[in-house]
Amino acid sequence: MAGQPRIHRVASQGLRPAGRNHPAAGHTHDRGTGPELIQTMLTKLGPSLDKGRFYEKMGQLVGEAVITVAGSEHTQKRRRLQPVFSRPKIASYVDVMRSEANAAIEEWVPGQAVDVREAMIKLSLDMLVKTVFAGSLDSAVFARLCENLSVILSGIGVRLMMPDWVERLPIAFNRRFLKARDDIRATIGEAIAALQSSEDDAGGMLSMLLLAEDEAIGRPLTDKVCSEVLTLALAGTETTATVLSWVLYELASRPEIEARVLTELDQILSDRPMTFDAVDQLPYLSSVITEALRLHHPGWIITRRTVTETRLATWTLPAGTELAYCQHALHRDPDLYSDPLTFNPDRWLDGTLTLPPGAFVPFGGGVHRCMGERLAMTEMITALATMLRRWRLELAPGQTVRTVAWATVRPRSLVMTVRPRKEE
Repeated sequence: MAGQPRIHRVASQGLRPAGRNHPAAGHTHDRGTGPELIQTMLTKLGPSLDKGRFYEKMGQLVGEAVITVAGSEHTQKRRRLQPVFSRPKIASYVDVMRSEANAAIEEWVPGQAVDVREAMIKLSLDMLVKTVFAGSLDSAVFARLCENLSVILSGIGVRLMMPDWVERLPIAFNRRFLKARDDIRATIGEAIAALQSSEDDAGGMLSMLLLAEDEAIGRPLTDKVCSEVLTLALAGTETTATVLSWVLYELASRPEIEARVLTELDQILSDRPMTFDAVDQLPYLSSVITEALRLHHPGWIITRRTVTETRLATWTLPAGTELAYCQHALHRDPDLYSDPLTFNPDRWLDGTLTLPPGAFVPFGGGVHRCMGERLAMTEMITALATMLRRWRLELAPGQTVRTVAWATVRPRSLVMTVRPRKEE
């Protein structure tokens, strides 16, 4: 079709152009080249590529933020925002994460059927909002902000897939989505104004974002903070909730793995609450999360676009070529992972797994590697360590959980029954 970009897929089996008549079309396997091409795309070619249509459309929806821009602009934003994700700052967020996890499970009652993914979405949103705003929002504003963020999260997948002209139609879905986005911006703007006029610093992430200075004009990036908070919510909440849901599903399906997690938690924490110091002392729980990121990665497509004519392996790609790879397929490649459809956390601990660069990229790679990787892992470990010691989640006999690819690759429906670990 005239005017449409040429799309190449950097698959786990190699580079496969979409065009049927391309010399490489029809190749079903090119051993060893998939991870190598992905690694090249993410690292060597990273600075010379922009983010592609997926991120371009996200930028249209939420504004320019570190996740949506490329090149020197991305480098500058990343450098300014790095302190927000430093180890000391993440350590300061753990108490909030644990408190929100406790609050979430406090509402559960024995025998209750819980929509796990919805519960994890709410928990992730609550942790995000409390971490960003450090309790500076009153309860009504907090509830409204979480509700609007839920609208954005449930609608972003559809909006990203829509042709541009459909986004402009005055239909109810578009109006609801745009109203939620505008309300979120207004709430964040009011919180920024209150913070700037106050002599008290609540110590939340919002304060850190406001301290980032625009190197070109030397003033706080007040007008950009809304976009950063929105993209942080989109990039972190949905993905974190999805991984947590899959972990809880796998633990319910495999009691022997759950038992090992509980033994490790008992040995390290006993009856003590989860702390940041304990995050690095739970290798088996970490391997469970890592295996969930492999088998059930929430991302299904990562895009880039060539800015100039670019050489990739044996192909010369013209400017404007869209590149894409699928983490979900890559992480299940049988040439890279033995028994790839089996959930096996030990593959990360027994020393037998040797992977080439580019074969496991749960948080991306190169200059665009996710800044929130440590934050996300800390959040998931804290939430699981808090929940699992108090509650056991059970699947119904013969229950089938189907997967759907939308904004993320997630369970279509995951309803589980909660049982207390100890008799009350």
